[in-house]
Amino acid sequence: MGKFYVTQDTLADRTREWISRIRRYQQHELKLNVDRAALLVIDMQVFFLESQSPTFTCGGLAILPNVGRLVRAFRRAGRPVIFTRHVHHPNKLDAGIMEWWWEGMCLEGSPESEIHPDLKPLPDEKIVLKHRYSAFYNTDLETVLRCLKIEDIVISGVMTNLCCESTARDAYFRDYRVFFLADGTGTVEEEMHEASLMNLAFGFACVTPSQTILDALS
Repeated sequence: MGKFYVTQDTLADRTREWISRIRRYQQHELKLNVDRAALLVIDMQVFFLESQSPTFTCGGLAILPNVGRLVRAFRRAGRPVIFTRHVHHPNKLDAGIMEWWWEGMCLEGSPESEIHPDLKPLPDEKIVLKHRYSAFYNTDLETVLRCLKIEDIVISGVMTNLCCESTARDAYFRDYRVFFLADGTGTVEEEMHEASLMNLAFGFACVTPSQTILDALS
């Protein structure tokens, strides 16, 4: 794992191929309702984007500029940007099965647990701390979305096939319309990324390039 299946230079071409290959599985082409939309930025932390990390996610580096553009576009449109950080207590009190499933853990309070500086949250933006893949599991995300009257959720971040996909499925179960970004999510292997896009397009989300969302916000 960890080979560069995609880079910032190749992302646009690869995205066109992914979208083409999953097109026949896409159940619905949805149009973003901007007035009821929020952007989720899932786990874009130094821990996953630093090449020396045991959980380095090469796809995360490739999507970093796109996620940055989306964050800025949502802010300009006055729409919420919600960040998540996957962290564990330094004593691993909340680690559970994840402690032995994964090599290395992102510890709360460590420099590696912070959001990448290119995406630094604003002081008034919500940051959800989570201990499992889904951003909905034992967090206040659902309460925040309900209070903000959100109906459409745009999902970006890492990893495509773990935290992003788990969050997308949980959002669908809660009757949110999910927009899943083919070039705004990343993982460690292309096969994993494409498989998630295919499954989500078939049963849970509208898989879309980020430019479609940017156009809707402009």
